[in-house]
Amino acid sequence: MSEPLPPNGRATLFVSRLAVSQFRSHAQTRLALDGRPVALHGPNGSGKTNLLEAVSLLSPGRGLRRAKAEELARSGVGAGWRVRAEVATPRGARAVALTGEPEGRRRVEIDDKAETQTALGEVAPMLWLTPAMDRLWIEGPEGRRRWLDRAALSFFPGHAEASLAYERAMRERNRLLRDGPNDPRWLDALEARMAEHGLAVARARDAAAARLRGAFENAKTLFPLAEIAIVGGMGSGLEKGARAAPGDGAQASGAMDDFRAALARSRREDAAAGRALTGPHRADLSAVFAPKGVDARLCSTGEQKALLISLTLANARALAADATAGAAPILLLDEVAAHLDPDRRAALYDEIDALGAQAWMTAAEPGLFDALGGRAQRFAMSDGPDGSVLEPCDA
Repeated sequence: MSEPLPPNGRATLFVSRLAVSQFRSHAQTRLALDGRPVALHGPNGSGKTNLLEAVSLLSPGRGLRRAKAEELARSGVGAGWRVRAEVATPRGARAVALTGEPEGRRRVEIDDKAETQTALGEVAPMLWLTPAMDRLWIEGPEGRRRWLDRAALSFFPGHAEASLAYERAMRERNRLLRDGPNDPRWLDALEARMAEHGLAVARARDAAAARLRGAFENAKTLFPLAEIAIVGGMGSGLEKGARAAPGDGAQASGAMDDFRAALARSRREDAAAGRALTGPHRADLSAVFAPKGVDARLCSTGEQKALLISLTLANARALAADATAGAAPILLLDEVAAHLDPDRRAALYDEIDALGAQAWMTAAEPGLFDALGGRAQRFAMSDGPDGSVLEPCDA
């Protein structure tokens, strides 16, 4: 595999302690972890995915289910929820506390100081795969953009701020075009912000895609290699700016000017459509199953799943090799092993082991983790009268 194990054979970036209170099916759940992968098994409805969701909130955004804060509280309790974690990183331990208030607000604290959600990206880079993503290649482009943005965010924590700023400016421009007043100076200012932040979004995505392509080169893996590209939505000249070298300020400036001019020209069309018709919010991610030269959307269900796993592992390899990241990301793999044959299942565990990643994995049957042996901390989950029950059962 592409990366050696850390000196102690375990992850150097991992959740070392987790405490979850009044969250989904979990009344009070506590875990102490040592950097090995975490294998959770139990029947459907026992709270396995809920626990992965709690961990996913340690990264920017709304987590792997994209739920609102008020939807995360334990049903019938009427109180808020809390997720607290200690995260071991190559640069030292960090403490993270997330609180969901009954009225729907969410608070973030890092090392006992109030922070924004985007600040979480500096603590624990995180990637995930869920069963809901199995249709990524055959549904609309929104899910693929979201996947690409998660990949970009793993490399560039500032990508979240640029994306939010772009979306805010675009929404305000859409509203102004729809409702007025038709103030050219106000529109000019909003379009300048869209151009600035849109270029930042495009450049981060393009750089992330380049790193993923690099991680496929010479990779020793049983999972299929993918040929990926960012397509569409960038006809304003952003492609040229996105691919400009970091020091090429003139080319980036020219791309911003081109995008701003394109937005100004399309005001009438955008007003009629009710939305901006060009920009990074219209981009898409394409992938080709390299061994067969087949577009991902035309592949079999099993091949599409294998491509997703392959891209996730490539993302993790690229991060592990990134000097600024300093470690493989935390992986959340919900029901990932159930649809793999034994050889690929063992290969997945070997690649996680070689990466030195803390992977949180779920399965209904404990036997699906047999190939892990003692390389993982195992926990059995069940649905008790007072919510989810978790019991350690290390091999």
